[in-house]
Amino acid sequence: MPEPVTTNHPYYGQEAPLRLHILVIGCGLGGLAAAHCLAQAGHEVTIIEAAKRIGEVGAGIQVSPNVTRLLERWGLKDRLAEVGVEPDAIVFRRYDNGNIVGRSHWGEVMRRRHGAPYYHVHRADLHDLIYDTAIASPRVKLRLNSTVETVDPTPKPQVSVTLTSGEVISGDIIIGADGVKSIVRTVVLGRPDKAEPTGDAAYRAVIPTSWMLEDPELKPFVDHPEMTAWMAPGRHLMAYCIKAMKEFNLVMIHPDDGSVESWTAEGSAEKLREDFADYDPRIRKLLSLVQSTLKWRLMDRKPLETWVHPDGRVVLLGDSCHPMLPYRAQGAAMAIEDAAVLGCLLSHLSHISQIPILLKAYEKLRLERTAKTQASSRRNQRIFHLPDGPEQLARDALMREAMELENEHMKDGDLAQFENVTKGNPNQWADQSLNIEQFSYDADEVAEVWWKEEGEALLRESRDNEALVA
Repeated sequence: MPEPVTTNHPYYGQEAPLRLHILVIGCGLGGLAAAHCLAQAGHEVTIIEAAKRIGEVGAGIQVSPNVTRLLERWGLKDRLAEVGVEPDAIVFRRYDNGNIVGRSHWGEVMRRRHGAPYYHVHRADLHDLIYDTAIASPRVKLRLNSTVETVDPTPKPQVSVTLTSGEVISGDIIIGADGVKSIVRTVVLGRPDKAEPTGDAAYRAVIPTSWMLEDPELKPFVDHPEMTAWMAPGRHLMAYCIKAMKEFNLVMIHPDDGSVESWTAEGSAEKLREDFADYDPRIRKLLSLVQSTLKWRLMDRKPLETWVHPDGRVVLLGDSCHPMLPYRAQGAAMAIEDAAVLGCLLSHLSHISQIPILLKAYEKLRLERTAKTQASSRRNQRIFHLPDGPEQLARDALMREAMELENEHMKDGDLAQFENVTKGNPNQWADQSLNIEQFSYDADEVAEVWWKEEGEALLRESRDNEALVA
């Protein structure tokens, strides 16, 4: 169970004067985080999930400081540290010989610079933590084996969903946290949203670290936990420890050869080995240990023009409105930030007429940040996959320069001078100004600043107008 929350943040756990019944469609990380934050804000929440039972597939996931600060605020500090691995650095290597071309310090540097740790976690462990936290609230109800067939976004006076069973469930707000293939997104936009193939697909696999510790060449990857990328023409491989150092996570991006957009589709371990046969001998050793793999097609979706239905009672969250490519490792982070901002804003609700105002404020606060993160991820796709030649050599030289500069500054324990030196570096994690923008972000604080600077006056004006009409 979650620890008791001991936080001095006034905007976490603040309860709304008017309590709503909110329907959250989807029980993934974003949906669960939304349920938790909305319950903390005083609202009743029903999570509607198509699956018959809860279980998260997948492998490793990165939990950066912009998320860990929220999870720790939710009372999950100790449990997160138990299941996570705190990497010392991110390292970029040449694919064929494994030579290091770039490195950025993490570990204590992340804590010092951004006020919270960076963890590598198994996705199922993170899902369990947030699930336990959300379901612990008596205000949260979970409906499994409940597939939404249609959504009625027009309040009469409530909005509603109809399940395939024919049952109708009504509420004051509907939150579409139903992923990349969201049906709620179609309702909000009034049209389907087209996804474009990136040309890439990804294998995922996990290896027990106990196997690696038996091999002197592989043992250092466990003894010195880092996130390591091997960059190659048209491909890259990312690897790091998870499960409290018990497992080694591998994500291998390669040209798409007919995969599907699915988290659960099986791939071929033999084909995987063929696709990376020209890699560093240590990688070939690692891949020889892979017994099974999952494979999914990477599809790209541009930022949406809106996340809120015109009637103002249906809103999108997480992958349903800003699916992230995996090249920046911020997909779950953005969904959890969404949930925190939405919960904080709706903690101020005092009249039903304020719902559209607060939902549009949520969209305003989140859309630009998530769009920039999507663009940052797309940029890494190109950077990681440059063909051998002049651009690749220039990339490696810039990464190497940033690594050397950082190492020099680290001797004095001073990274402040380093902030503007590598702005725009192809190693985005070496760009300290970008790191501050990405990792020092506090979703709760952003929402509360909006409330103090704009929201309180806006909602007061709304109440005054309602009184005049009455």
